[in-house]
Amino acid sequence: MGMVILALVLPTWAGITYVGLVRARRGDEPPWPRAPRTPRTAAKKAAWIAALAYLAGGALHLYGLSYMPFLFPEDACWFKAGTKVYPDHSSALPVSLVCRGTEIVPWWVNPGLLVLAVTAVGATVTSVVLAVRRRRAG
Repeated sequence: MGMVILALVLPTWAGITYVGLVRARRGDEPPWPRAPRTPRTAAKKAAWIAALAYLAGGALHLYGLSYMPFLFPEDACWFKAGTKVYPDHSSALPVSLVCRGTEIVPWWVNPGLLVLAVTAVGATVTSVVLAVRRRRAG
């Protein structure tokens, strides 16, 4: 653990401190004037929401797939349920792994995938509609 602190944490801390000292010497103003930022439109906000929902849905699906049997199916039940048996049933969508009649995948994975999928698709459609309306209006 000590080597990790020496190898990663201390150089990072030193770099942050150095950057802070350099900025303090120069002042808080950037070396060039900042251009005024245009406010985000509703279409961009909806696109960001869609992107985050797609990303979270992909991460949740990968988490659910971590329960699936791949190379050695009997090991999936062994590691997840504690029984050395071949799975009764498994599927990737909806995410499911059944060992001796018991569902191993947590109950919240599939409803979470559904909520994130509906959010992502709804936000994508909303973003496109708002962008088209804005372009036609002006």
